[in-house]
Amino acid sequence: MSIPDQIRALETLASIDATLRTLDEQLASEKTTVASLKGSIAECQERLQSNRATLTSIEKTRSELTTDARVMTQQLEHSREKLGRARNERETNAVTRELEELRKLVRDREDEVSKLTAQSEGIRMELERIEQEAAQYQTELASIEGDVNAKVGRLEQGRLEKSQERDIAVKAVPAQLYRRYETIRSKRGTGIAQTTDGTCRACHMALPPQLFHRLRREPMIEQCQSCNRIIYYVAVTVTAITQ
Repeated sequence: MSIPDQIRALETLASIDATLRTLDEQLASEKTTVASLKGSIAECQERLQSNRATLTSIEKTRSELTTDARVMTQQLEHSREKLGRARNERETNAVTRELEELRKLVRDREDEVSKLTAQSEGIRMELERIEQEAAQYQTELASIEGDVNAKVGRLEQGRLEKSQERDIAVKAVPAQLYRRYETIRSKRGTGIAQTTDGTCRACHMALPPQLFHRLRREPMIEQCQSCNRIIYYVAVTVTAITQ
């Protein structure tokens, strides 16, 4: 297989690989858009679940404290009745201390209930905000998912066809040259480069003059000493401009 034929086979393969790379980038972009929205929705659901569990716990504690306060209030009434029946100063002082302790316990319970009520309201507001946020994500997902899935289908079909085309193109490249091309492509993203003026078009570094002159004299395949890509010479094409 002549060098010019090898170069043409490499160009065909590199062109297909460039198209496949573009298709892969487009597929990743489309899939990321949907995945990002689904991830945001899932995050909202987790936050809703966590906040609802917290709210349930707070409501349970508040209910228990409210019950305690109600029981203590009843005890206060009994203590007031006892105070009215006190027969001496000692009994009066004892019941008075009991009343003070019960009043303090009731105040403490009421304060705790007030704090939990405020906390509960804050969580309810947060739940409403998260539900609205999740609804917005759901609406956005519903509006684009069908189009995105259709586009992903077309891109995957195009990629499949290009992959099949690549399988054919690979067979036109000598095995040893193909292995070298693949090794470079895996590291650099692209495996070949052209030069027309002594500069590698891929890395934009100047080639050694002796190497450039060899490439100009006759068709040959070399490697750029800067980026290691397979490099070959392409003559400058001058297009006449008529007025």
